[in-house]
Amino acid sequence: MISSCKDGNPMLRDGQTGDWIGTFLGHKGATWQARLSPDASTAATSSADFSAKIWDTHTGELLYVLKHDHIVRAIAYPYENSGLLATGGYEKKLRIFDLADQRPATSPSGTSPEPVTIDASKAFEIGEGVHKDIIKFIVWARDPNVIITASGDTLRWFDLPSRRCVREAKLEGEIKSCELVSLAPSHSAPTDIGGGLPVLAVAAGKTAYFWGGSRAEDELKRITLPHGIASVGLDLKGRKFVVGEEPGTWARVYTWDEGQEIDVHKGHHGPIWSIAFSPDGNLYATGSEDGTIKMWKNCDGYYGLWRGGVSGSGTD
Repeated sequence: MISSCKDGNPMLRDGQTGDWIGTFLGHKGATWQARLSPDASTAATSSADFSAKIWDTHTGELLYVLKHDHIVRAIAYPYENSGLLATGGYEKKLRIFDLADQRPATSPSGTSPEPVTIDASKAFEIGEGVHKDIIKFIVWARDPNVIITASGDTLRWFDLPSRRCVREAKLEGEIKSCELVSLAPSHSAPTDIGGGLPVLAVAAGKTAYFWGGSRAEDELKRITLPHGIASVGLDLKGRKFVVGEEPGTWARVYTWDEGQEIDVHKGHHGPIWSIAFSPDGNLYATGSEDGTIKMWKNCDGYYGLWRGGVSGSGTD
């Protein structure tokens, strides 16, 4: 599990226990997002220091510095390709960097390789002039030719071969959360929400939106709640979703089919900006403004640090 933080120190942790593995040191501003590559060999971080950085997850070494002209808010790897990275932020430009074009030089044994610096001018810009607001989220669909961005209150789908925006969706309010939710192939099934394909989960205003399909453009459902939503996570197999309320500090759990509240998680002391499920769906994590990540069991029996009991209970 990787996390970003306003202190500029993204951290890598054990995904089942939360135990600290290491901290990626080098940013000089808040880190807004952190992503693991599909093969988990590298991690990408976006920062207020006008850069995105890519790190070796085994050694902690800095591999690439992607220079920008303003704050970088969003980053995304393709679904099955660790050699490309999309970035976006205050420049209102969606760019794609081809990391395979330049690789860090092999260093003598015992020394760290010099990181490769790539200027934003070397990247490919997609949908030039389309975005009018800050790009806060980028999602690469299962179809590698499709990228979705969240900017202001608008989702946009881009076709990479033509570099054009092919669809827009204006939502209820400012988009606070936008994530592609999926299970590991060994855990997914056609009976899951989305039919075994990843699902795009978006929070805006008081509504949670969900899109499916290989291009994440088939609307599956939208559910309006009695309160604002700061973040949303989806349990594909358990048919429920979790939201961070806004304003507030609680995580609320709702059923997918009826939209009824079935649980409330208390313990955070700030808004919950991020919710993510583990690849097996047996655990989910909530990240908060209070500077903590909390991990919640989503299965029965033994798992990670939990001895047993029923999922969702405070005694697990």
